Amino acid sequence: MNNTYSGTVEGVNDCVRLDRYVAENLKLLSRSQIKSRGMEATLNGKSVKFSRLVKSGDVITLLWQPAAPLYLAPENIPLDILYEDDRCVVVNKAQGMVVHPGAGNHSGTFANALLWRNLNRPNGTQNSHVEGECQNDKLNYRNGIVHRLDKDTSGVIIAAYDNDSLAFLSGQFKEKTVRKRYLALAEGTPHSREGSLRTRLIRDPQDRQRFTAVQDNTGAKPQGKIAVTRFRVLKSWPDYSLLLLEPKTGRTHQLRVHLKYLGTPIVGDPIYNQKQGGTLMLHAMSLAIVIPGEAGQRVFKAPLPERFKKCILELNRRK
Repeated sequence: MNNTYSGTVEGVNDCVRLDRYVAENLKLLSRSQIKSRGMEATLNGKSVKFSRLVKSGDVITLLWQPAAPLYLAPENIPLDILYEDDRCVVVNKAQGMVVHPGAGNHSGTFANALLWRNLNRPNGTQNSHVEGECQNDKLNYRNGIVHRLDKDTSGVIIAAYDNDSLAFLSGQFKEKTVRKRYLALAEGTPHSREGSLRTRLIRDPQDRQRFTAVQDNTGAKPQGKIAVTRFRVLKSWPDYSLLLLEPKTGRTHQLRVHLKYLGTPIVGDPIYNQKQGGTLMLHAMSLAIVIPGEAGQRVFKAPLPERFKKCILELNRRK
């Protein structure tokens, strides 16, 4: 059955694009989902495109396709296990592995591998597969995933095997008591050898897949979300530097956006450093967290990836 909406435009001071009104005021679908879900619109009884401007008092009718249900299937995908007990597992995630299923990535993800591992461990869950409700095109089933790493970011990630452990671990991320450290190979060197960067992150109005850092101007109406990152230069070469990064907040693409903001984008970043080819040089080096059943933090570390070793060796040769 299709989804429908009919109503009068409200809360608009000036004219606004219909797609923006649907996404930001009605919050029915994102602007990208308007297209993928085949949404159609009529304005005051006439069929219109979503670039059409609307104003308060206009009558709109919307029709769109429901999201297809997603199924999370267990897959026997090898994982580099750093630690494991009956309640959680810590993994050195390989570069290129997607954490959550999503559009175009319904298999081969960390979530698929985690479900298989949970099913096949002693006393593991007995479900052969899990169906998740699809809300806004996202699978509403976490399968023990506590936090995310970008597809092309390698390194330490922790996941839970039961709901109580998931809540316990997730709570530490929410309260910002965990300590995460990353290594990044950047183009250029920051002006300061170490420091703290505090900005707000907003979506790039020209590209909704990108984010932009803007100054945290407390005197104006705040935009976006606060993002804080500490950085330190570990080693530098004429055109590159190796940085230790410690995010104090967990925003999407935070480290990648902050290094671009500093004028030292990460090498191989296909979104924020398009003039650089190669692979993303960002690695989640360590995670300090309290695991379920213990009182004090443990520190889990992922070894330096081969791609970093090769780049550092080559830069040392040039020096």
